[in-house]
Amino acid sequence: MRHLTKAAVLVGAAAVVLSACGTAADNDDSDDNADGQQCEAVELEGDPQVALAYDVGGRGDQSFNDAAYAGLERAQTEFGFEGTEGEAASDESEEVREQRLRGFADDGYNVIVGVGFAYSESVDKVAPDYPNVSFAVIDGFDPTEDDVNCNVAYLTYAENEGSFLVGVAAAETTESNTVGFVGGVNNPLIQKFEAGFKAGVEEANPDAEVVTTYIEESDPRGFGDPAGGQAAAEGLINDGADVIFHAAGASGIGVFDAVTSADLWAIGVDSDQYLTASPEQQPHILTSMLKRVDVSTYDFIAAAFDGEPLSGYTEFTLADEGVDYSTSGDFLPADLVTEIDDYKQQIIDGDLEVPAEP
Repeated sequence: MRHLTKAAVLVGAAAVVLSACGTAADNDDSDDNADGQQCEAVELEGDPQVALAYDVGGRGDQSFNDAAYAGLERAQTEFGFEGTEGEAASDESEEVREQRLRGFADDGYNVIVGVGFAYSESVDKVAPDYPNVSFAVIDGFDPTEDDVNCNVAYLTYAENEGSFLVGVAAAETTESNTVGFVGGVNNPLIQKFEAGFKAGVEEANPDAEVVTTYIEESDPRGFGDPAGGQAAAEGLINDGADVIFHAAGASGIGVFDAVTSADLWAIGVDSDQYLTASPEQQPHILTSMLKRVDVSTYDFIAAAFDGEPLSGYTEFTLADEGVDYSTSGDFLPADLVTEIDDYKQQIIDGDLEVPAEP
């Protein structure tokens, strides 16, 4: 395996793991929805009954969906409810997602989480028919400018900030001065990962080049295609990349296979993927960009149990541990961890602004 250019190993820094406790993110006036409309807290009928609707890849993707499930599990342990889950197919229509949400609500579930931006349109259609149900969309957006739904929370993240940090890790690790980015779907959300990653690489190593590829232009199947992820990573390796960051959900498993075969480095996403990678892959997971979907899922459910369901936009940032990076595996030398943490503090303090577009 290629070795890091810095020889020391991490000493004294605690690993950031998926089960770590987080704090609620700053809510950008959660009583206000997207257009400033004042919203009152949703009045749930009866005790909270929780349903989780997964994105493409489902539970077991070792990434985005598993992070949401971890948040559900934590809430179940604390509040003692059973809940239910629903899986998504890779080629399902908007109508199918809408039916899944209506099915949950009709069955009495009044706290419903759609995992992934693909649920934004369907939640927008369903929510007005169930005013006493609290909905959330992870990575969600309000698809309309008028008639906003006061019973919907859009849980968003500063992915560009966390990606900047792993960009620094890649820049200081590469030996070829070429690093790669694999996106699952070429849309503004995944472009935030790319933008932050590129900015971190450029800041730490101006001589390094970032080569980029996307598995799909618009099809959500790009998040559930390990073979496509492997092919995409192999293409970047052929271009000279020796460290590859993926933001591709379950497709990232294929990225890990590619770097493992080539004896190179990968950077995981969403969850601490060193903890879920196979024994063969683990020595090749340099770090992961943590997108604390577990924290936001838990916070949304907890708010419902506290009698104050969230509404409107809530962003989870570096400042409130909504995004971060992992150190599992001890592959990041101590001086590199210090460097990354210095950049992290600059971002939190507002001294360093990270772009959200490539």
